[in-house]
Amino acid sequence: MSQSKIVVEAAERNKEPILKVLEDVIPEKFGAGSPSLSALEISSGSGQHVVYFAEKFKNIMWQPSDIDEKYIESIKGFIADENLENVKSPLVIDITKPISEWPVAFTENCLDLIININMVHITPWSCTEGLFVTAGKLLKPNGIMITYGPYAIHGEITPESNVSFNASLKKENEAWGLRDVDDLEKEAKKNGMTFDAMFNMPANNKILVWLKSEEKELA
Repeated sequence: MSQSKIVVEAAERNKEPILKVLEDVIPEKFGAGSPSLSALEISSGSGQHVVYFAEKFKNIMWQPSDIDEKYIESIKGFIADENLENVKSPLVIDITKPISEWPVAFTENCLDLIININMVHITPWSCTEGLFVTAGKLLKPNGIMITYGPYAIHGEITPESNVSFNASLKKENEAWGLRDVDDLEKEAKKNGMTFDAMFNMPANNKILVWLKSEEKELA
């Protein structure tokens, strides 16, 4: 195993449940046996997710990214060990920065899929705002963004373990915490997207699917 690789236990546990949802959602949205697709993962972390998904979805070209150099090196290690040809070298992306300041040029409406796992509750709200701005600009019409993590629903956090988790996050950093789906939906609408589906996941997490409108309405 590459020395640069970081193995995160939570990622190891949740990669298969997330994959099962992707195996339902991606063919539904893009067609079974769909032609080549392009995907960007924002905040890839260790890289365990992207190589696992890439192995299962050979028709998707995956672009991992992170802001932390140690994770960039870990992603490179996972890619090298798995010898996958459909995963690009990871990019250092600060999601709060304009796309024009990213290290590689992206054109509008260039992506079919964006994936973001376990980021929005452990980053400031500006990261969530940047995530939806990015999705609104880079996704093709009818493209999708998939977010995963714990959420509040209509002002309520359940079960009690998530209430405690939210309190511990805010104690560590006041800018962190479980985001309410209603607030996320407002950000989606600002950026020409709609809340499309929700899946209940293990450990009181959820997958949310966000759909890029066919025609983006300017705010």
